[in-house]
Amino acid sequence: MFGFLNVYKPSGMTSHDVISVLRRVTKIKQIGHTGTLDPFAEGVLPVCIGKATRLIEYLNDDKAYIGTVKLGKATTTYDIEGETVNFSDKKANLDEIKEALKVFRGEIEQLPPVYSAIKVKGKKLYEYAREGKEVEISPRRVTISKLETVDFNFEKQEVSLLIECSKGTYIRSIANDLGKNLGTYGHLIKLVRIKAGDFCIDNAIRLNELDSTEKVCENLISPEEKLHFPVYELDEEEKNKVSNGMKIKLPDSLKNADLVTLTFNHKLAAITKTDEHQLRCEKVFI
Repeated sequence: MFGFLNVYKPSGMTSHDVISVLRRVTKIKQIGHTGTLDPFAEGVLPVCIGKATRLIEYLNDDKAYIGTVKLGKATTTYDIEGETVNFSDKKANLDEIKEALKVFRGEIEQLPPVYSAIKVKGKKLYEYAREGKEVEISPRRVTISKLETVDFNFEKQEVSLLIECSKGTYIRSIANDLGKNLGTYGHLIKLVRIKAGDFCIDNAIRLNELDSTEKVCENLISPEEKLHFPVYELDEEEKNKVSNGMKIKLPDSLKNADLVTLTFNHKLAAITKTDEHQLRCEKVFI
């Protein structure tokens, strides 16, 4: 079994829980995902089965979310699972929110939440936080390509945001920082990932539907569908060379390419990189 699954991760499960379920169903150990979702979050979780785990680095990793922020309260984790640390009675209006969002668009520096898995001196930040220890956190550069309001309830002080961003962006930090920018507080109460690279929520499969090996096979996506490199079909002689990790001649039609997907009988054979007048194997699957 070899390919990708577009899984809808339910709220209340960790990303690792999803992998554990699929390993139990398929009896395959070599399964991984392309980006962790917090337990309270839900939505798209691309999963790689078998040798497809070796293709994760080649997948588009931009993300899109619908996140709901509750204004007026801050928590330790910047989300609904943390302990309350601050309150404010101030009520923001929609115009103020739209203005405050402007500073988050584009390339920005973002401080990760103290409750996160980022490592400092070999130790995860949430481990320091649980021990009550303060540690210096370095900002991370991320890109917010789209950020806009999709719903707002003035009385509840709840605003839902559409966020399109680069890998490594913390939506919890946006919620917390938005509250600060409005002169109040904020935390994330709901998060749905609607897109991860080329995997979209509209055709994501609910985890409880993947209850047998047959169901998993039915929903497998062939790697070639998600790899956006030029494709070259090998002949028998070239296939034998590639299967031994050997270089093959670079076709004239691909002289401007960087990475090339090789197929044999229209199935993935290798990922190669152009090397002068040859194609050099990076990952071989035959």
